[in-house]
Amino acid sequence: MKVQNIAVFVSGGGTNLQALIDAQNAGKIVSGKITLVIASNPAAYALTRAANAGIESAVVSRKEAATQAEFEEKIVSLLAEKNIDLIVLAGFMCILSESFTKRYPQRIINVHPSLIPSFCGKGYYGLRVHEAALSYGVKVTGATVHFVNEIPDGGRILLQKAVAIQDGDTPEILQKRVMEEAEWQILPQAVEMVCKEYSLKE
Repeated sequence: MKVQNIAVFVSGGGTNLQALIDAQNAGKIVSGKITLVIASNPAAYALTRAANAGIESAVVSRKEAATQAEFEEKIVSLLAEKNIDLIVLAGFMCILSESFTKRYPQRIINVHPSLIPSFCGKGYYGLRVHEAALSYGVKVTGATVHFVNEIPDGGRILLQKAVAIQDGDTPEILQKRVMEEAEWQILPQAVEMVCKEYSLKE
């Protein structure tokens, strides 16, 4: 069985990256190994997390690329260099084009902080998702791990986990609970599930 090489794409604090690193260290991810972290932001704390775990990282800034195509070509060459099998979007705040996602069918997964199809798609990211859930008055929210295709949050769902909304929740409190109770649980599970599936096929 071939261990799958994983690249994690990040933009900020890297809490989901940390959940993946912790799961790997705990033996919960064995069919894949995080071999590269790509950050869209040179100030991302996720880069420090990668360094602390001894994982190679690179910064590819959209602002420094003249075009979307140039930005993505830089990423593609890094992925090819490291023989990456699976891409995990963990709080990656850059939209990837259809031509990029088509290069890696069923090889890109994303974690989204709601129960898709609720509060997802264009414009729904970060705190906005939790603000929408609270303003709508839903009693249950959660997180979804799904494959990425050309439609924002539109790929096949892999795992979901529900989280109860409580009286007095603010978007910030809810965001933290969804991360702790759902995102950090199901993202490592989905990564192992997908890597295992590909390992068995090879």
